Amino acid sequence: MIRLPQSLDAWGTPGFRDVLKQEIEQLDAGLLPLQQALSRSSYVTERPFQAMLLGIDEAAGSIHVRVGIFYTGVIAGCSCADDPTPVDELNEYCEVLLVIDRRTAATTVSLTVEE
Repeated sequence: MIRLPQSLDAWGTPGFRDVLKQEIEQLDAGLLPLQQALSRSSYVTERPFQAMLLGIDEAAGSIHVRVGIFYTGVIAGCSCADDPTPVDELNEYCEVLLVIDRRTAATTVSLTVEE
């Protein structure tokens, strides 16, 4: 489960965006739908990802945050000695929606689909 307590504490302050960005970037990448969003590669690398806040809206009892995530992936081969697949990292990007509960800081994340 994702919880963003520092962001919830900073809600309504001038530092909210910075706190939120930092807290998102400290999340375990496995908690985000990065693998499902791959478009150029087949496996998410363990390199740190970067978040870009795209929009913040307040709803009854929650804060909705649209976030762009920049990360890297690789094309996984068979790991055979004669495998010609390069091990180059490829840049990936996806957008997610975070919904932060304003009472508990419990946060749901869902992949958004570009139209």
